[in-house]
Amino acid sequence: MSASFPARGTPLAWIAKYPAHVPRSLEIPNLPVTSLLEEAAQRWPERTALIFYGRKWSYAALWELSGNVAANLARDGFVAGDRLALYLPNCPAYPAAYFGALRLGLTIVQVSPLYLGQDLSRVLADSGAKGLVTLDVLFPHFAAIREGLPQSMLAYVAHLTEFYPLTMRPLVRLALLLRRVSTSIPGPPHAKPWRELLAPGAPPKVVIEPSTAVAVFQYTGGTTGKPKAAMLTHRNLLANALQCRAWFSLQAPGTAITLASVPFFHVYGMTVALNFPISEGSTIVMQLRPDVDGILKLIRKYRPTEFPGVPALYNAINSHPNVPGKAIRSIRVCVSGSAPLPLEVAKRFEALTGGYLVEGYGLTEASPVTHANPIEGERRVGSIGVPLPLTEQRVVDLETGSRELPVGEPGELAVRGPQVMAGYYHQPEETALVLRDGWLLTGDVARLDPDGYAYIVDRKKDMVDVGGLKVYPREVEEVLLQHPSVADAAAVGVPDRELGEVLVAVVVKRPRTELTERELVEFVRARIAHYKAPRRVEFRESLPRSAVQKVLRRVLREELSQSASAHGATVPRSPSR
Repeated sequence: MSASFPARGTPLAWIAKYPAHVPRSLEIPNLPVTSLLEEAAQRWPERTALIFYGRKWSYAALWELSGNVAANLARDGFVAGDRLALYLPNCPAYPAAYFGALRLGLTIVQVSPLYLGQDLSRVLADSGAKGLVTLDVLFPHFAAIREGLPQSMLAYVAHLTEFYPLTMRPLVRLALLLRRVSTSIPGPPHAKPWRELLAPGAPPKVVIEPSTAVAVFQYTGGTTGKPKAAMLTHRNLLANALQCRAWFSLQAPGTAITLASVPFFHVYGMTVALNFPISEGSTIVMQLRPDVDGILKLIRKYRPTEFPGVPALYNAINSHPNVPGKAIRSIRVCVSGSAPLPLEVAKRFEALTGGYLVEGYGLTEASPVTHANPIEGERRVGSIGVPLPLTEQRVVDLETGSRELPVGEPGELAVRGPQVMAGYYHQPEETALVLRDGWLLTGDVARLDPDGYAYIVDRKKDMVDVGGLKVYPREVEEVLLQHPSVADAAAVGVPDRELGEVLVAVVVKRPRTELTERELVEFVRARIAHYKAPRRVEFRESLPRSAVQKVLRRVLREELSQSASAHGATVPRSPSR
């Protein structure tokens, strides 16, 4: 079974805007997403697939590792349909565990390594994860919430140092020691060493139906802010990797080098920094965490040709005092996602690199990429571009989501294509709100021009985008209200030059209580991911509310935005792990 485009023989205006290298017709084979790695290992067995701070793995080696992982997970009782959580930053354990679990027919549960406390326990409990793969430096966060999870849950723990070259390991150990980071791993039954999953073994043959087998649970707030797992099938992920390859790849297969600074645990990084690069036989240079100095060192050393990222990252490079001129001109293609890309950021970055930086658009429920500006074609200011091959779009009314609006009239953007999710895990009512006859309601307000270029003009949801990471105000407000001195609270996003947006909390204290900004922020940081904590807190006597007592977020946002330039980020940045 395969799909071709246009799907229904209807001429679509935007196809005329496709660059010459983009096919007008695209076939999606009926194969699992693991076929991307299998094919790469067959075509380029000796080509370097992964580089982690100097240590390298070939495509043949990565395929073998994934097979070992599949075999040993089966030995430990995992069967098709079980869920395995990956609580990892970008490191070699991620692709090995990811493809290994998928070869066995398991579902990957994506877990941010920034999660702790309520964030972590909620995802693991909701997903029904049977096992977890993590690092020694993250294991204490899992141990802290372990009692609330099924006792049968297995944890496989790797030492971070084991992925580095031998010569670097003493330095990494010393750095962790100086930062007082625990690297001890308790023995069974609490945990098993990662190396047990790498013992040579023959993976069992598992039949996977790509259109129905769920490959990934990717958690999102959707259009409501309530975390839920988007069920992405093997077909969804394979289709989006091939759509991205058709759109963004300018080099001959087996020649690209991709700098993977965006995290694999995020749906954007999983597709544009892992699945898509593997589909074209790219060498993936992994960065543990995206700091600009480290990025520049990796660019100088490995000369990447593709560099997916977020606007805040490109802007940080633009503003860096020691950008190495010609040394970063290896970059040919960058796709920016997760947040709007300012025109000046794109112009400056292209001047520095000599490559292309184009804005793309997508959402978790679409695996995620649906739109992009052409690389070698017309890029329109303020536009997210046109739909990728096999993707359709329309704009519908905000009230019912069923009436298609004419060109130029703003409404909710809806998309349809093979990358659109199967639904939300065990939440049929939430699924019905966003999936209508195959169309996905994005929650974003947009308009289309006559050529099919889409423009996001507003957001239907109150999500805040902090440097490419999504924060839902309701979730933060719930934590704020747990503090005994807080009577009322609201959280809104305000513009920030560095991160695009930051969260500001407006709080009403209970009578005769004392509470400081720092105390409240630390209270939040102890309970959810640090990047979700407000960067500023304002204390007020009351919150503006409507006649039906809804907080008037728009009023707060306007007031706080006007004063944003007069306030710095008074809360220290979250410490990196």
